[in-house]
Amino acid sequence: MLTDLAIRKLKRRTLLYRVADARGLCIEVPPTGSLRWRFRYRFDGKFKMIGFGTYPDVTLEEARAELTLARKSVKNGRDPSAERQAVKLHAINARARSVAEAKSVETNTFAAVAREWMQRQRVAEFTERKNQWLLDYLLPDLGPRPITAIKPRELLDVLRKIESTNKLETAARVKIKAGQVFRFAIMEGQAESDPTTSLRGALKPPVVKHHAAITEPARIGDLLRAIDGFVGQPETMFALKLAPLLFVRPGELRKAEWQEFDLDGAMWRIPGERMKMKSAHLVPLSTQAITILRELNMLSGSGKLLFPGLRSASRPISNNTLNAALRRLGYSTEEMTAHGFRSMAATRLNEMGWRADAIERQLAHAESNKVRDAYTSAAQYLEERKKMMQAWADYLDVLKNRRCA
Repeated sequence: MLTDLAIRKLKRRTLLYRVADARGLCIEVPPTGSLRWRFRYRFDGKFKMIGFGTYPDVTLEEARAELTLARKSVKNGRDPSAERQAVKLHAINARARSVAEAKSVETNTFAAVAREWMQRQRVAEFTERKNQWLLDYLLPDLGPRPITAIKPRELLDVLRKIESTNKLETAARVKIKAGQVFRFAIMEGQAESDPTTSLRGALKPPVVKHHAAITEPARIGDLLRAIDGFVGQPETMFALKLAPLLFVRPGELRKAEWQEFDLDGAMWRIPGERMKMKSAHLVPLSTQAITILRELNMLSGSGKLLFPGLRSASRPISNNTLNAALRRLGYSTEEMTAHGFRSMAATRLNEMGWRADAIERQLAHAESNKVRDAYTSAAQYLEERKKMMQAWADYLDVLKNRRCA
């Protein structure tokens, strides 16, 4: 079990890690920022996590007291996360009621409209949590305000509070989310204007960070040989080997399901709901990819997922698994990322002379021409893409087997 002395001795590392106390309570040590209390629990068949604040603002004794209450809720069939959300919404509603004397046209508060907008969204649980996280930046100041009374300057003041903490990307995303709520209010007849339209250029532009990628042939060969020598979890090793061959998005790879694969027909069919652009996607499989998949099938083929997580076979490996594996191989975040396999393939395939349309379709990028979009299907340029994917796999073999002097 943890002690205050042990907590004070915790050192920050390059990657986030957690140190357990007892009964599901742990303290989270991020590379930057404050130590955070976390409670991991199982509810309704799913693993969930809830925070109890930061240390030392919340002491070890206080965190354990919060843990006792949360465990009691779980034992009694109540979800602590849902209870906390209910308390937060109750607080928002209480603040909203404080402006009940306003004119009837102003009774729709930003919090109420934002809540209604959230309820209308049909998005994944992760996206819902992200939307709520962004809106939480606005609710303390704008939540109880009538949405029709919020002026551009008032919104800008809130956004600049975020900007002042050097969270430029977050400020930009919060502005976008606010605009979505205001436009929803306009469509519902609850507002007449969107103040975000007057704030174009008012915020500092966030620094665009491209996914680090290795694109030089010799260094690609070094990376492939390093992957072949990876020592770690088998699922991670197979994912690393498939990533350069398939160059799909990391989330599409780690969530892959066996039912989507036709190994005899050399094709992976990814359903639209798992694609970024919400459109089904076909990935032709090279003979090298099929060989790896057949080996992987002996490991995880009896289950649903290609890459099940260590703690639960019903959940895939985490979204940081591949990046962490690359770090273990000695590649920094500035050198290579899991997403970088896409840039690697795009760069080299263009250099190899393959048509840009076929490459872009295989990367599942959105069509810029909306008319053309309507006629785009998963099978577009498919025969050319089949040849390209096999040629790409053969090219990687050449690079892997070619050692520079």
